[in-house]
Amino acid sequence: MDIAALKADIVIEALLRSHAFTFHSTWGLFSPKAIDEGTRLLAEHLPIRPDDDCLDLGCGYGALGLVMAREAPGGTTLMVDVNVVAVRYALANARRNGLANADAQLSNGLDDIDPARRFDLVAANLPAKVGRELLAIFVHDAHARLRPGGRMAVVAISQLRPVIERAFRETFGNADKVKQGRAYVVMGAVREA
Repeated sequence: MDIAALKADIVIEALLRSHAFTFHSTWGLFSPKAIDEGTRLLAEHLPIRPDDDCLDLGCGYGALGLVMAREAPGGTTLMVDVNVVAVRYALANARRNGLANADAQLSNGLDDIDPARRFDLVAANLPAKVGRELLAIFVHDAHARLRPGGRMAVVAISQLRPVIERAFRETFGNADKVKQGRAYVVMGAVREA
């Protein structure tokens, strides 16, 4: 095996929402060789407004966050992850793609984000084994940080739809199936007050 080649960045050229992106990735990050089907589905169906302040929760190398930053040039996008390597790659990818309105930081969910910071859109590609407990924390914390009228949108394997819908209804009082894909579902909720 060529270890030097394995340590080199993996380069992904992707077209998302009609925008060309170049992402660098590495082994150990989620979907390191290509944009996965769930991320692509969510990216294409995110309810992004041009002046939204956005949060990519569990950003990996930044695919969703950079789509939000590109589609919301009048706002800011923060990408967070628990993985320091993911944060480094997300930040480098923001610079690589010329998105000065995007930043990345290490955070366990929303725990390490400035408590005064508020968002208009929170997005996440939920892991298949997210668990009810972590999902409840993410949904609760996102709701607390959204401005009135703010949206949360997530993508997950279709089998998680009932769990996500229940978590959204318990916290937001509403839930919407935005898009059903082959194996993934995009779910959304709106903070009404």
